[in-house]
Amino acid sequence: MGQYFTNENLPSNVRRTECVVLGRKFIFLTDNGVFSKDGLDFGSRLLLETIPLEEVGGKILDMGCGYGVFGIVIGKLAKAHVDMVDVNLRALHLAERNIKENHVADINVFESNVYENVSGKYSTIVTNPPIRAGKKVVYDIVMNAKDYLEDDGKLFLVIRKEQGAKSLIVDLQKLYNVKVLEKKKGFFIIECTL
Repeated sequence: MGQYFTNENLPSNVRRTECVVLGRKFIFLTDNGVFSKDGLDFGSRLLLETIPLEEVGGKILDMGCGYGVFGIVIGKLAKAHVDMVDVNLRALHLAERNIKENHVADINVFESNVYENVSGKYSTIVTNPPIRAGKKVVYDIVMNAKDYLEDDGKLFLVIRKEQGAKSLIVDLQKLYNVKVLEKKKGFFIIECTL
């Protein structure tokens, strides 16, 4: 079976899911070959419910956006400009459809293998890094985020304890000021600042 961080040609089976996040209803089209195809996963929901949205503004990067959950929810609720990137073309196509489905303005979607096609600086980078893509990809995303953050920018991420949260925190502390904002059901919500 293909992985959500690749572009394998799996048979399409688009489905419509609905969820309520922070009191607002969102609709997401999902498909085979994308992360969390059955709807909003617990870790992503916890991250969205933990991020202090009142502190989020300016330019936001949804790194590894999948079908667009972070960018769409944050873009709509924080009324901020969002760039959403992923290496998975099916996910990007769904993200574009989901932007229209949820009537969100000021979102730009483009293909990028990690930061390959990303330029400029962001006030906030949000990610649920693709653990199954391997440690090298995860570390590329979180460790190199510093090069794309404004001086007072923040990186928010979610990772499970069993997927190496504690060792990742130790490594992040070599580059960032790190705060664990929430721990629940084995998921850690982490904030990194320069």
